[in-house]
Amino acid sequence: MAEIALQIDVAASRARLLAALDSRAGLTSWWSTGIDRDGEDLLVTVPDAPQPLRLRRERADQDRVAWRSVGVYPPSWQGTTVTWDLFDHPDGPRHTLLLLRHLGWAADAAASVPAAAGGWAEAIVRLKDYAQSGRPQPLYVPTPHPHPGVHAAAD
Repeated sequence: MAEIALQIDVAASRARLLAALDSRAGLTSWWSTGIDRDGEDLLVTVPDAPQPLRLRRERADQDRVAWRSVGVYPPSWQGTTVTWDLFDHPDGPRHTLLLLRHLGWAADAAASVPAAAGGWAEAIVRLKDYAQSGRPQPLYVPTPHPHPGVHAAAD
């Protein structure tokens, strides 16, 4: 079974990274400006997608943020889990070692893993830059849907 794992050193505290990973203001600053919530589900709109990614928050604390894909898009993500583990860095509390893992891919989804890994590589660098500088630079800026509050799949 395939797994994506990326690790990066971030010159920011765990609290700052947690805010970037678990708040609308944080997520829209490095990942996508199309972020919404439906209870514990994070809805992430990316350009040209027929509907948002739906990720259920399973955990969000100073040690880990975990999401499980519960949506139907993209099909290869169904049932996968994304975890962000935050570790102490030898340089002190203003530095964090961040480990991103995307796991649980079905055998027939293997062809999708390289593209997902590339997307996560871009996203984790933007997360690092945002956490360190406070300057937003989202990876995705989807165009507004012509019918606010209605996703493309409902048209």
